[in-house]
Amino acid sequence: MTFGKGHHLHLIDGSAFIFRAYHALPPLTRKSDGLPVGAVAGFCNMLFKYVEGWNGGEAPTHAAVIFDYSSKTFRNEIFPQYKANRPDLPEDLRPQFPLTREATRAFNIACIEREDYEADDIIATLATQADAAGGSVTIISSDKDLMQLVGGGIEMFDAMKNRTIGVDEVIEKFGVKPDRVVDVQALAGDSIDNIPGAPGIGVKTAALLINEFGDLETLLARAEEIRQPKRRETLLTMAEQIRTSRRLVELCRETPMGGTTLDDLEVRDPVPDDLLGFLSQMEFRSLTKRVAEKLGVEPPAVAEAVAHAQADSAAAAPRPEQPAIDPDAYECVRDADALAPWIAAIRERGYVAVDTETTSLDEMQADLVGICLSVEPGRACYIPLGHRPPGDAGDDLFGSDALAEGQMPLDRALALLKPVLEDDAILKIFQNAKYDTKIFARYGVHAAPIDDTMLMSYALHSGLHGHGMDTLSEEYLGHRPIPIKSLLGSGKSQITFDRVPIAEAVKYAAEDADITLRLWQAFKPRLHRARVTTVYETLERPLVPVLAEMEMTGVVVDRDVLSRMSNAFAQKMAGLEAEIRELAGEDFNVGSPKQLGEILFDKMSLPGGQKGKTGAYATGADVLEDLAAEGHDLPARVLDWRQLSKLKSTYTDALQTHINPDTGRVHTSYVQTGANTGRLASTDPNLQNIPVRTEEGRRIREAFVAPEGKLLVSLDYSQIELRILAHVADLAEMKQAFRDGLDIHAMTASEMFNVPIEGMDPGVRRQAKAINFGVIYGISGFGLARNLRIPRAEAQGFIDRYFERFPGIKAYMDATVAFAKEHGYVQTLFGRKIHTPEIAAKGPKAGFARRAAINAPIQGAAADVIRRAMVRMPAAIAGLPAKMLLQVHDELLFEVEEGAVDATIARVKAVMEGAAEPAVRLDVPLIVDAGRGRNWAEAH
Repeated sequence: MTFGKGHHLHLIDGSAFIFRAYHALPPLTRKSDGLPVGAVAGFCNMLFKYVEGWNGGEAPTHAAVIFDYSSKTFRNEIFPQYKANRPDLPEDLRPQFPLTREATRAFNIACIEREDYEADDIIATLATQADAAGGSVTIISSDKDLMQLVGGGIEMFDAMKNRTIGVDEVIEKFGVKPDRVVDVQALAGDSIDNIPGAPGIGVKTAALLINEFGDLETLLARAEEIRQPKRRETLLTMAEQIRTSRRLVELCRETPMGGTTLDDLEVRDPVPDDLLGFLSQMEFRSLTKRVAEKLGVEPPAVAEAVAHAQADSAAAAPRPEQPAIDPDAYECVRDADALAPWIAAIRERGYVAVDTETTSLDEMQADLVGICLSVEPGRACYIPLGHRPPGDAGDDLFGSDALAEGQMPLDRALALLKPVLEDDAILKIFQNAKYDTKIFARYGVHAAPIDDTMLMSYALHSGLHGHGMDTLSEEYLGHRPIPIKSLLGSGKSQITFDRVPIAEAVKYAAEDADITLRLWQAFKPRLHRARVTTVYETLERPLVPVLAEMEMTGVVVDRDVLSRMSNAFAQKMAGLEAEIRELAGEDFNVGSPKQLGEILFDKMSLPGGQKGKTGAYATGADVLEDLAAEGHDLPARVLDWRQLSKLKSTYTDALQTHINPDTGRVHTSYVQTGANTGRLASTDPNLQNIPVRTEEGRRIREAFVAPEGKLLVSLDYSQIELRILAHVADLAEMKQAFRDGLDIHAMTASEMFNVPIEGMDPGVRRQAKAINFGVIYGISGFGLARNLRIPRAEAQGFIDRYFERFPGIKAYMDATVAFAKEHGYVQTLFGRKIHTPEIAAKGPKAGFARRAAINAPIQGAAADVIRRAMVRMPAAIAGLPAKMLLQVHDELLFEVEEGAVDATIARVKAVMEGAAEPAVRLDVPLIVDAGRGRNWAEAH
């Protein structure tokens, strides 16, 4: 039938239904695989109630559910900051969006969305068409932006309040008739959608102005007549901003409908098999039964699904058997036509596993060679983009720009994938997301939101095994992936991935995406069951973009300063070598462990000499530290020489090679999974281990400098691990000392050695400091003796006295070890689990496992605190000319314009000192020390 007079069109705001369902119901997951489905359940219940009869009112002849296609529309071209303030979608809601589309189609109701347009634009277009055709329209929504459409044959219905919204209700809301609503909104702006409007003018004032002058353009043309000076000035100076705001709030009534007409929206009865099949697939037990009764049918397949859903087993139902991982089954996508169905499948599901193939592990310089996608187990593809003809990596036979045939142009592929990779409603799943998102970012694609199977494994399995893809695939999928060496080779003959033949690359690369998706399906529900969802969602996943931004920013390092230090270290090493040879009484290679061992244990007959399998004496740092602690000068001088040698080779020489030629900065890479406790590791180069105990080590920080007009600002937690220890071990004296702002090391020295705090010998305080921190790490008498270079017996006496004075620490240690033995893991204050598989070991491993278990909750909690601070930092310093550059243990380093240093310190300190809350309320305050300078040494 042709739509016209007597017909009634219902237009349902799908997003409103989804969010209402999500927030009204408790979380719900599908038992078979842990998929979040709470919002889908609520959405289906509302649709079912709707099709049973529209709240007792007039049944529609035509109906459609309207959805937003994505978060980006033509309005972002007008004003890029449009809706920029919107919070991120909850992660458990993202995969439910495509399911609500499936639900709508299962109910046999028209489901409409259009690229580049919002759902409100589609509603405006269809409502306008229906009104013009002589029919009536009911928009089922309470969205104020839709009120501009009310009038004639168009009304709104607020399903939450069960009330109709007509012209009178619009006037009550905005103070003007519907045709002037956009004028009022243009003036008042909207903080939620980030529409600027006219500063200082709200809805009431805007309505008064529009009613006085008739419309917005007349008001702006006659703004000189406004009596209030401030309001007049605003209208005169902000006229273009106000006009832009009007373009943003006015709905498009001519949205391209792609051939869809009003006649296509005719109401149809649900197809029982389709609807019941979908509901049973979602495992909606009660709703499936109600709908089956309503429709008077119950096919066997549905009955079985309902019976399965009614099972009350607490354990997750077994996952349906998945197809085997078969690299020969993957697709090579070589053109836009082949890519189109993959993009459609991604949009339908709302998630996709993604992987990149590149020429290097250095994200800052690697070239993108190909992209892999997987949308379901066994279904994956590889898009070759930058493969070159086979040959050696340095083979220039075909020219540096020659590409192999049968590939998509890089720009074309990224243009097609960019809307999907940047769509807020589509979850992108990675294994090591930070690497891939940095690669995409360098090509102008900002992939978000993300899930990361590596970090999921880290939250679930820290302490049990590594978290690389090969390890996880073998451990949890029983599949050994294709080794990369089989493609690239090794040694001098090793090639880069762009030289791998495309046919072989497809198997390897698409397999990675397939495995990533399977791991995600395995790990996602386990996070909840293992009670580590909060760890993953608040400490791991949101840290990825923060670290990626820090790494891409990098830090300026002065090559000249490093060069001068290298020369100075070389001279000092030469002096030490001369001193060492004099002490030895002969010339020998100080850098040779074999020759050093012969000098120490054969010629000088020092104690403790032990030969290894090669027949050479062991001369490691532990051996030399023991000898130095006994007062022997030569091993002490060798330790000093080795320290300088390490500083020179590892830092002052090596750092120069890490200065990026394009940025002039050093870009370290942070590893979130590098330590079981949650501490970040730093690689290529490692900036975490720059020594700070020696003057030479501290001087290296002088090479880290601020650009002209800026300063480096360092903010460092003061004794955070001792503060956490005082809290978890309930040490009354230590907690009170921290509350009173006392010098905790001096207090400890006073308590242990019965000496007054005033006028204390710095050496005594240093011993107390070493004990304070040593105890946290479960240090032994041997270890403390090495650190203080004192006899072992004296060091052990210090530790024994410490436990006597602070018995709560010993009680905490014993309780922690007992917990680890019972549960197989220890836990931080924030829920991070660190597994302790060796806790019941015997022999040499036993002591290490015990110390690790004792230390993990303390060090892990400190790591969690600074992670929480880092996650909050981008929002805290937004609007300031400041960038976070580095995280080193308990310190954050920023680059700040000189005039904004005080403001930055104030904001950062507030975030860092309050980072534990609201999750944990510590019994002691967290204190952050701040410094500034032209270089890192000055700032710290």
